[in-house]
Amino acid sequence: MVVLIGAPGAGKTRTGKRLARLLEVPFIDTDQRIVAAHGPIAAIFEQHGEPHFRALERAEVARALAETAVVTLGGGAVLDADTQADLEAHRVVQLAVSPEAVEARISTGKRPLVKDGIGAWIALVERRQPTYDRLSQLTIDTSRRPLDGVAKQIAEWLENE
Repeated sequence: MVVLIGAPGAGKTRTGKRLARLLEVPFIDTDQRIVAAHGPIAAIFEQHGEPHFRALERAEVARALAETAVVTLGGGAVLDADTQADLEAHRVVQLAVSPEAVEARISTGKRPLVKDGIGAWIALVERRQPTYDRLSQLTIDTSRRPLDGVAKQIAEWLENE
């Protein structure tokens, strides 16, 4: 149905839940499925490394994309070439957020690649931005918008597609 991608802290999960309710379809968050099956992402990174996490992530993304649902991907899931190829067959929305708006959202310590703060987040997003842009058909900035409104905008876009 639709896939939400974008920077860590952009509101993909919260928006995805709202959108799934609006569309009356299931909601799948690939990071939540990984946590349910394998434990906290930060612990996976610490104990097994990023390559192991990315392999788990790829498998979960492939499963999710085979379902009819609103699917949210972790910020780095789009780095995988197979995932990029799979996304070509789907409607993809990028959620973007400014560094100022995201700073408080990423301070929980649950995001291993941005645990060093906003500077690490900025560098990470700058590296990934061309991929996010290439894969998405719609981009919405969530910095100063209620996520209910973002979900409604996506639902309207889907209706008109």
